[in-house]
Amino acid sequence: MPHFDHGPNEPVREPEPHSAQRTKLGLVLFSVYLVLYGGFVLVNAFAPQQMEATPLFGINLAILYGVTLILAAFALAMLYGWLCRE
Repeated sequence: MPHFDHGPNEPVREPEPHSAQRTKLGLVLFSVYLVLYGGFVLVNAFAPQQMEATPLFGINLAILYGVTLILAAFALAMLYGWLCRE
């Protein structure tokens, strides 16, 4: 069949020089979040009554921990972006 041997549409790019460092940083930050999330899951699985506690301003621990997870994900993403800028 004619014209099916044209190769890739875009040129193959060489990996960036800082790619390995960024990958390691991403894995470290992911591990930090994984520990936070793992703690949330473990508390819910093995001590769900603890999530009913109201340690701060009458808000239960489940809500506080959930909001903390969201804020932590945002903060880690911002940190990754800041550390990877050139």
